[in-house]
Amino acid sequence: MIGALGDFAAFLMRRLDPEDAHRAAIAALKLVPARALRRGDARLALRAFGLDFPNPIGVAAGFDKNAEVPDAMLGLGFGFAEVGTLTPLPQPGNPRPRNFRLAEDRAVINRYGFNNDGHARAHARLAARRGRGGIVGVNVGANKDSPDRIADYALGVETFADVASYLAINVSSPNTPGLRDLQEPAALDELLSRVLEAGERSAARRPVLLKIAPDLSLAQLDGIVRVARERRIDGMIVSNTTLARPATLRSPLAKESGGLSGAPLFELSTRMLAATFVRVEGQFPLVGVGGIDSADTAFAKIEAGATLVQLYSALVFEGPGLVARITDGLLARLHRENASLASAVGRRARAIADGGAISSP
Repeated sequence: MIGALGDFAAFLMRRLDPEDAHRAAIAALKLVPARALRRGDARLALRAFGLDFPNPIGVAAGFDKNAEVPDAMLGLGFGFAEVGTLTPLPQPGNPRPRNFRLAEDRAVINRYGFNNDGHARAHARLAARRGRGGIVGVNVGANKDSPDRIADYALGVETFADVASYLAINVSSPNTPGLRDLQEPAALDELLSRVLEAGERSAARRPVLLKIAPDLSLAQLDGIVRVARERRIDGMIVSNTTLARPATLRSPLAKESGGLSGAPLFELSTRMLAATFVRVEGQFPLVGVGGIDSADTAFAKIEAGATLVQLYSALVFEGPGLVARITDGLLARLHRENASLASAVGRRARAIADGGAISSP
């Protein structure tokens, strides 16, 4: 019933301005009564980064920027929720309009620019939910005008270590000028060194994940993976939004600047995921993001190398009932194949990385 009502509400909100609809969704979720976390089907449970996930489906950063509704998202059936991106100081982000719904393409373009309430307010919200259980990751970034962006990331790790299940280092947003330069090997090595040192200084050592862009050359990916492996981070998230504009886009809004997400990102991000999996060689798990809107696309990410997956844009078009449809579909797929999630992770990564079809035959 909740899923059906939520899907109807999503239908209504698609008639609103995208940013207004997003704020309305957050406001509505704040009114949802807290519910006990559902254990779900044990066949979807898994362990990664030292954490026990009830299922592999997470809500990606960007939906709950200010850590206002993580428990509501977990109550909808997500196996984990990632909040943020959060910067040390509050910042308004880029001018509106900055979010565009490409209905014809089942896609979204955003150029928010890390608009958020800052560390202090988000930390207070997360501290207030202590003891409720569930896996909540915190995605941290840097203020646009910071004189030392790497210091901002280190501060994020120190600030949220006591309230986060894991920390995600976002150096891949296309909407903060120069941010993606931190993916270059020398800068990334310094960043990860300082971030990991900050984590060791914290009272609680949390897993640290690196979130990368889909717009990398394979040579750039080689450098990123090399540094990530040398620094022994806990995992990578592949990927953020893209600056590319596929020729297949039909919406008149396709020329808007910003990061493209949703269905058109699926192939690019999945091939980047597979290429990353091949290079990581099992040293740490991957989270696959980009274009997931069904059990089939979620399973394709798993076959390409994802231990966990995340979605966000598809909620705009499918509504909150999507997560239950995906988990049900995954269970049906595993039953049909007499397989486990673990056995499917990365089994087609090499073929996909070499240019083969993404979906299973």
